[in-house]
Amino acid sequence: MPELTSRRGLLFGTAAVSAGVLLAGCTSNESDDEPASNDQPAADDKKGKQVTIGFAGPQADHGWLNAINDNAKSRAKKYEDVTLEITEGSNDTAAQIGQIETLINKKVDVLVILPADGKALTQVGLKAMRAGIPVVNLDRIFNSPQAYRCYIGGDNFGMGLNAGHYIGEQLKDKKNAKVIELAGLDNLELTKQRTAGFDAALKNYPNIKKVARQAAEFTVESGQAKMAQLLQAQSSFDALWNHDDDQGVGALRAIEQAGRDDFIMVGGAGALSAMQAIESDNSVLKATVLYPPTMAASAIDLARALGQGKGVSGLAEFEIPSSLTLYSAVVDKENVKTYLPTGFK
Repeated sequence: MPELTSRRGLLFGTAAVSAGVLLAGCTSNESDDEPASNDQPAADDKKGKQVTIGFAGPQADHGWLNAINDNAKSRAKKYEDVTLEITEGSNDTAAQIGQIETLINKKVDVLVILPADGKALTQVGLKAMRAGIPVVNLDRIFNSPQAYRCYIGGDNFGMGLNAGHYIGEQLKDKKNAKVIELAGLDNLELTKQRTAGFDAALKNYPNIKKVARQAAEFTVESGQAKMAQLLQAQSSFDALWNHDDDQGVGALRAIEQAGRDDFIMVGGAGALSAMQAIESDNSVLKATVLYPPTMAASAIDLARALGQGKGVSGLAEFEIPSSLTLYSAVVDKENVKTYLPTGFK
C-alpha cells in the first residue's frame, strides 16, 4: 500500500481527528480531576489474535471495483494475523448472496461486504450479524443498520460539492460562465447524489450557470458518445464536471477529436490515467475529485480490529466507530504527486 494509507490505517481519508487532542489526558502531569485515559489496546501493526476475514464484493468490471479488490488483498497481506477469504465477486444478487452464505457457513470471524445492491443484500447482512459474525459494510449501504456493525464508504454528495467548488473558484471572476455535466448512470442513487452536490456548490457562484447535463454509463464508450453529443449541442462553455474517470477516457477522446480546448475539465474517482494527464498538463483535464478505493484497505483494518476486540489508534473510544465517511479530496497539478500512488488502473 502507498505511504498515504500506511499511517494510522483506520483514519486515512476520514474527517481529520487530532490524536493529540484525543489523547491529551495521557501525559504524566495530568491532574487528579482530569478524566482517565483509555488504556484499551488499539489496533496496530503488531501481531495479535489470528483473524479470518471474509470479503465479498461485486464483479470487478470497472477500474474502481478492481482497485477495491486490490486494496483489500494488499492490506490483508500486511498482517501476519489476517487470513483473507475472498469471493470471485458477482453482479448477480442471488450469486453474491450465495457467496456470502458460504462465508457464513465457513464461520469466518468478520465479513467485509461491498454489495452489488445494498437493498437486495440487506437480509444476508442481517443473517451474518445474527450468526455472531460482525459485518463491515463497504460503500453501498444496507437498508438496515442492524445488518452491519460498521459502515465505511465514500461521499458522493461531497464529491459533487468539491467538484463544484473547484470549478467555481476557477470561474468566479468570469461573467456569465457556463458549465456542463457528464454524469454517470441516472438510475443509481450515487449519481443523483453527485449531481445534487455539484448543484449545491454552484449556488455559491451566481455568475455560473449549468447549461447542459448528459448521463453516461461509467464506460469509455459511453463517455465518448455522450461527450460528443454535448460538444455538438454546446458551441461554447467554460467547464465540464465528469463524474467518472473511466468514462472520462472516452470523453477526452471526443474532446480531442472535436479539437476543443476552450474549457477546463474536472474528473471523478481518481484513476491513474487521470492523475497522469493532470501531471502532464497537456489536456483540458485539470483536476479529479477522489472517491478513494483505499476504503477497502481501511475496511480490512476495521475488520481486523473487530476480530481482535480492539479500538482505533488515535481515538479515545473502546470500540471502532459505527460509521466512517471518506473525504473527496480534489487532486490538481499542485498536489498530484502526493496522490499518484493511490491512482487506480
